[in-house]
Amino acid sequence: MTRSHLPDTAPLPVIPPARAPEARPDAPVTPDAPVTPENPATSGAPGPSSTAAADPRDPVPTAGWTGAMRTLDAGLVVGPRSYTQREMADRLGVPLATARRIWRALGYPSGKDGDKAFTDEDARAFGAVLHLMRSGALNEDTAISLARSIGQLMDRMVVWQIEALVEDKIASGGMSDPSARRAAVDLLPEIVSPLEEAMEVVYRRQLNRAVQRLTVRVEAGLAASEQGRDGSEHDAPLPLARAVGFADMVSYTTLSRTMDERTLARMVQRFESRCAEIISSGGGWLVKTIGDEVLFNAESPEAGATIALSLSEALADDPVLPSARVSLAWGRVLSRLGDIYGPTVNLAARLTSLADPGTVLVDALTAAALSQDERFVLVPQPPRIVRGFGEVRPSLLMSGATQTLLVD
Repeated sequence: MTRSHLPDTAPLPVIPPARAPEARPDAPVTPDAPVTPENPATSGAPGPSSTAAADPRDPVPTAGWTGAMRTLDAGLVVGPRSYTQREMADRLGVPLATARRIWRALGYPSGKDGDKAFTDEDARAFGAVLHLMRSGALNEDTAISLARSIGQLMDRMVVWQIEALVEDKIASGGMSDPSARRAAVDLLPEIVSPLEEAMEVVYRRQLNRAVQRLTVRVEAGLAASEQGRDGSEHDAPLPLARAVGFADMVSYTTLSRTMDERTLARMVQRFESRCAEIISSGGGWLVKTIGDEVLFNAESPEAGATIALSLSEALADDPVLPSARVSLAWGRVLSRLGDIYGPTVNLAARLTSLADPGTVLVDALTAAALSQDERFVLVPQPPRIVRGFGEVRPSLLMSGATQTLLVD
């Protein structure tokens, strides 16, 4: 879709704030009165006969959940659902197809055309994305991509948060899973405002860190990555130099078959939290968790090696977790959509499968980059044929001079 869909003559809609004037960011989001069939919400929310009282796309709650879900809906969705899809597009001053593209990118599901699905606050969010297009700051595809980053990451984040609350109620309160999920619903309005406040600060802090590593320090990293290269590497055109590592729990599939859901959940959470803490302490970034495996990166081979060794040692010593196979490859990558791509990532993944439990394997280029650092010992291993790379000469990475990451 081109910007011809966004006529310059159409003014950016003026969208009034949905909150009452006295509302503050730190004010509780719990409504003054629960929205139940017997007590329609104050503050303008329609009663039970209106389609705006609850999202018609949501499944019908089971008995005992109706009042809690209506209360939560009123506390989290600010203002009544007052606009259909076409009415929202008209308010934004764009074709329906453009408006639909915006809210789908932000993670809003598409309902029936006649449903009252959107609020004034929704209009403010859509208008913010639209403003990026109309101002000329971004073209439509880029603005939609940024909107999609918000929608997808927020979805993952809230699922994580809800499941953490459920697990806490099960572990500390001795509740059954259904009871814990009901308790999580009751607790959410109390914790939303503190989490929102933290997110606003952390977003800016993380953006600052990302700007540094993805712009300011890029040239230095590429220059450092030239060591040991002959110009024939497949990753040469890629824009970022990174140490890329994987840590893979040993025998996870077998173990998971013998565990109940609570034990499995505890193991997965412990693995992710331990890895995240070590990677962050080492100055790296946890790119993603893939079941029993984490993918991380760092800006130098030395930082990556320190993290890799610390992960291997910590997981081997953990009384709950199995040991891990760890790998590291220093090279160039492409960063897109919050993930990293390229031959270096693929090689690191292949090396993980070759590593013995409790060890760290690196490729020849990474070994050469680390060979003059007394903190590391490199033991050459027999050549191996690796799918997609041919013959690879891995080295076992071990600690030389004492090095310890400060991890609580």
